[in-house]
Amino acid sequence: MNFPYSNKKWMSISLAAVLTTAIGAGTLTASANTGTEAAKPAQTQTVAADTSNTAKPESAAVEELTLEKAIAQALQTNNTLLNARLDAKNADINETLSSMSAANMSKDMIDSLEGIKEQLNAAKSKYVGTAQAEINKKLNALAVKATESKIRLGAQNAYYNLIFAQDDYELKKQSLTRAETQLKVAKAAFDVGTKAKTDVLQAEMGVAGAKAALTSAANAVEVARMDLNDFLGVDLNKKWKIVSNNKQVAPISLTLEQAQAEALTKRVEMTKVQEELNLAELNVKLIEEYSALSTLQGRQARNNVEKAKMAIEEQKRAISKEVAQAYLNLNAAKEAIAFQKIAKDSAAESYRLTNLRFENGLATTLEVIQAEEELSNRENQYQKAILNYNLAVVNFETALGN
Repeated sequence: MNFPYSNKKWMSISLAAVLTTAIGAGTLTASANTGTEAAKPAQTQTVAADTSNTAKPESAAVEELTLEKAIAQALQTNNTLLNARLDAKNADINETLSSMSAANMSKDMIDSLEGIKEQLNAAKSKYVGTAQAEINKKLNALAVKATESKIRLGAQNAYYNLIFAQDDYELKKQSLTRAETQLKVAKAAFDVGTKAKTDVLQAEMGVAGAKAALTSAANAVEVARMDLNDFLGVDLNKKWKIVSNNKQVAPISLTLEQAQAEALTKRVEMTKVQEELNLAELNVKLIEEYSALSTLQGRQARNNVEKAKMAIEEQKRAISKEVAQAYLNLNAAKEAIAFQKIAKDSAAESYRLTNLRFENGLATTLEVIQAEEELSNRENQYQKAILNYNLAVVNFETALGN
């Protein structure tokens, strides 16, 4: 076949085309590949936390951060949790102080008081007040546990958000490489007269857009890192070498009903409402012993028991609903990974074929750019599906009370 340009010029186009095909669809980053093995157990891979300084020698001294370490750090230094613990301690002290005088009363002192009302009030002061103090101490401890659960959830969310930001940054670098390769090919084709100047201009626009996206992604990494440090309660500028922990697991072995039953036995909210029922029943018992349940106080006390029972049922419904939502979201998130992988692979093949068509003069630079943008978008959606799955696992574990 005779070509309308020299062998030297044809060689420059061929080399550029080969480079385009080789880079073509691209490959996922090391951290992104963690999520492609959807059926495998949890894996651990290392991803550099400081995307802009990975080549510096001092990066070797950057502290590693695993998911477990992030949770432990948050439980130790998160300000919200520290305040909750101090509040619980202060509440316990107040309960102790308020119950000391009542605890010093003997039963003989109560019996010697004149009048039913005085007896009842004295009895409630000693027995109900003491029981109230003990139950309140339990409730204070449960409140701290509930806060700890939220902190665990928040730490994992912040950890995975940073991983996603880093993976997205790597994908944007990959996209920029493809755009720069396309520009080289377009310039080579223009030099030999097989492509118009508009093809070069379009390729230059593609590179500019890819650079802008990369800058935005780099900024997102820094913001995610500071958000994580803020939540952990450490120096906002602290650098981490993130050890990526993919929580993908085998399909859920529990049925929805089993998951709900397990949550009802583990969640601290159930313990809290049960303790409140115990206190209400104690109040009824004392009124029955020292007065009469037919009195206004007795009727009010029995109504409080009914309210406490209703609170238990309401809490059961709330927990069961929360578990069901987390259960369904987890299954949907797992399926979404497979669908997004198919879409990503299809986009990669489309990009490769569009490049081949471009090399043979059957496609424009704009078509190649559009195919690359679609591939970049699908890669991002796939990475986001992995993020959503990991967060869904975290939410499900939290809903169970683990």
